[in-house]
Amino acid sequence: MGLTKQYLRYGPAALFGLVASARGNAAFVALRGEWGRCVAVPACEHVFVWDTRKGEKVLILKGLKQEVSCLCPSPDGLHLAVGYEDGSIRVFSLLSGEANVTFNGHKAAVTALKYDQLGGRLVSGSKDTDVIVWDVINESGLYRLKGHKDAVTQVLFLKEKNLLVTSGKDTLVKWWDLDTQHCFKTLVGHRTEVWGLALVSEEKRLITGTADSELRVWDITYIQEEQVKDPDEPESKKSKGSSLGAEENTGEDETLELDECPEERLLKCSKVGSVMREGRDRIVTLATDRTGKILACHGTDAVLEVFSVLSEEEVQKKLEKKMKKAKKKAKQKSEEEPEGSVELSLQEEIQRVTNIRASAKIKSFDLILSPKGELKIVLLLQNNIIESYNLNLSAQVPQAVRASKITIGGHRSDVRTLAFSSDNIAILSAAAESVKIWNRSTLQCIRTMECEYALCSLFVPGDRQVIVGTKTGKLQLYDLASGSLMETLAAHDGAMWSIALSPDQHGFVTGGADKCVKFWEFELVKDESSIQKRLSMKQVRILQLDEDVLCVRYSPNQKLLAVSLLDCTVKIFYTDTLKFFLSLYGHKLPVLCMDISYDGALIATGSADRNVKIWGLDFGDCHRSLFAHDDSVMYLQFVAKSHLFFTAGKDNKIKQWDADKFEHIQTLEGHHQEVWCLALSPNGDYVVSASHDKSLRLWERMRELLVLEEEREMQREAEYEESVAKEEQPVVAGETQGETGLAGKKTIETIKAAERIMEAIELYREETAKLKEHKAICKAAGKEVPLPVNPILHAYGNITPSAYVLEVFKKVKSSELEESLLVLPFSYVPDLLRLFNEHIHLGSEVELLCRALLFLLKIHFGQITSNHMLVTVIENLKKTTISRVSEARDVLGFNMAGLQYLKREIEAKDEVTFFADATDRFEEKRRKRKKKEKMVLAVV
Repeated sequence: MGLTKQYLRYGPAALFGLVASARGNAAFVALRGEWGRCVAVPACEHVFVWDTRKGEKVLILKGLKQEVSCLCPSPDGLHLAVGYEDGSIRVFSLLSGEANVTFNGHKAAVTALKYDQLGGRLVSGSKDTDVIVWDVINESGLYRLKGHKDAVTQVLFLKEKNLLVTSGKDTLVKWWDLDTQHCFKTLVGHRTEVWGLALVSEEKRLITGTADSELRVWDITYIQEEQVKDPDEPESKKSKGSSLGAEENTGEDETLELDECPEERLLKCSKVGSVMREGRDRIVTLATDRTGKILACHGTDAVLEVFSVLSEEEVQKKLEKKMKKAKKKAKQKSEEEPEGSVELSLQEEIQRVTNIRASAKIKSFDLILSPKGELKIVLLLQNNIIESYNLNLSAQVPQAVRASKITIGGHRSDVRTLAFSSDNIAILSAAAESVKIWNRSTLQCIRTMECEYALCSLFVPGDRQVIVGTKTGKLQLYDLASGSLMETLAAHDGAMWSIALSPDQHGFVTGGADKCVKFWEFELVKDESSIQKRLSMKQVRILQLDEDVLCVRYSPNQKLLAVSLLDCTVKIFYTDTLKFFLSLYGHKLPVLCMDISYDGALIATGSADRNVKIWGLDFGDCHRSLFAHDDSVMYLQFVAKSHLFFTAGKDNKIKQWDADKFEHIQTLEGHHQEVWCLALSPNGDYVVSASHDKSLRLWERMRELLVLEEEREMQREAEYEESVAKEEQPVVAGETQGETGLAGKKTIETIKAAERIMEAIELYREETAKLKEHKAICKAAGKEVPLPVNPILHAYGNITPSAYVLEVFKKVKSSELEESLLVLPFSYVPDLLRLFNEHIHLGSEVELLCRALLFLLKIHFGQITSNHMLVTVIENLKKTTISRVSEARDVLGFNMAGLQYLKREIEAKDEVTFFADATDRFEEKRRKRKKKEKMVLAVV
């Protein structure tokens, strides 16, 4: 057997160059109890928490593989719920930065998340059209609400009522009664997708945003409250159905309500008018601050529109002023004016405050109203920027002032070229607007220089200057010490697609869209402004070709020059005479990238036809054609002093290949969108890649050996796990295909948990049989024979087999319990029921076992009731569960009463509100202290 070739694994080292991803939403979070300073933003699969005042990253909440799609902070500010592209939700602690809870229920990306008022429940909406309510404290799913026919766009809990309102791309707004878990009202008055929802005026108004420039306003009337009200009491607040613009209600948006006959007892929802936005395109985000006083929205442009919603007291005051004016006018005209005709129009109740114009398109925002009345707004922009604004609402004409802008950590547009310095320390990245130099070890940006649209780049030997080739065909030479542009040369008439340094380091070669390959040499020229000479470059030769040049590469001995052309061929020329040597043809689409190995024996070409071909440079024969990526191969480079090479593709992947054995070694997965380029360090230890997701990723060669067979096995396992997750969900007996369903979904984790339970029951059966056999042997022998101990039970401290089953049960995640029991075969259920009876009787884990018991009874009801063997077990369970649950309830009630008594005692003693939130008192003290300091300063 021949020797197995060994490879070293490359692994992810860092993610940098990213301020925030434009996929998810920005959200203010409370770090160290302070709201309005730190903001959480999605950053590919991670969540970054930025301090907007200092412009520093203060916390990273590390994700797994999937991209973040939604964020929602908890009301207490201690946790952050994060939704991902694969439909999973993780709840992070902002104190430790760890993910405490994971929920798996959705089949597609999570699009909306919201906590209830106390933070005990979390509701999520998804692209799979389902809405799921989760119990955060018990770490489990409560139920799934089905009804929308397209992706859910927004979900909102009503604070006082146990109701939920959801909107979707199916043009519907649905009201759900969470007590009965069904939809009791559907608003179908919208003609286009409903992109946003907001509740204002103490949840008596609903505002919806759609694909047009109207914000539709709906009045909510709670039926119970209406019945309690005195019928003679006049309505203090009524709106006329007018709008900010002079719009006519043509009847196309009339309120249509479905399913409303028996449920009219809950609420009525009627349209009162529209507020006109200035933007003409669809709503992207519509939201209020936590108090509901400020409403803001934005479309697909760079303008955020801010509105103020008047409270009931303010409405009453305005109404009284209006009444007085009306009476004055009536006296002047000596006419009788009826009192009831004075009403506030909608534009007087929802007033436009200001418009905030950001520096680029807005993707999401969050706002918070401080106790002083100052509005803090954070904007997440499309071009990798976070901007924060302050707005003083008490001013006569409120004007937004930009407080901070976080930009230094990345480029504004996609990075199209990367290069490593010769000492492996500095990384160059260039995009459409700037060139940045990064320190590889600290990942800090050490230089930023403005440039034109960059397409190719290199470090000049000595690493003191860099050259950038642009889309307009210019060569730009930068000095790194001063960070200044030293020289610009018009090199090509079209885009300069490629640049390559000559192996003797005396010059370089460029290829462009003007069908020319130009040869350049470095030279020192005297600068007029200084005595010292400075570096420059001069053109020495030109090679005219018939097609656009896409890529150029020198052979290591500088004898040959490879040129990739738009006609899908690669032409090889002698460098000294520029005579034609070879033509490599075989690709169906143009060759976008290529590289020559260190010994000059092989040339690898990557094409838009998704293939990589490996050729011999001696005769130009094709050694092998490899199907490399699922989309165009964008970049290819050999590892130094080896025949291994890396390719980057538009399929978001980076792959490593062996050009001798023609084998795929490993895939580096991490980028979420097209990978444009990569660069290998001269020593081969590092790979840096740039993608359309705005991120730069650093990969490091580790000391871990990579065995190809193991890698293939792991790949097969990952594919199997993915296929399991995509399988049809098991059907629950007795569950109709109605509006509600189970919250969880089948995953590889739930299957593994079910397998562990099955193994534990098998062990219990074996040990019980052994015990019976052992007793029979002892009886026959007439003496005690030692029983061999099971190693698993011994590892758990010589516990009984039934106690071992309970231990396994306790280790199943709370959020996965129901789904694990769902895939458990019925043959294991009778044993489980007997074990439940035993443990509940002893009073251990009553809550967990009762939850599992009730679920098993629900899904296997028919089989359990028809099994005569289980009749006594069920009877015993009935007695034990009722008594034990009553005991647990009594203990809980006694403890609650005791705590309330202690609370009353302490409050009476200290005359303070013991459990009240101390924030308001703290703010008041701080204001007084600042006032004193100002007075002292004034006196001084």
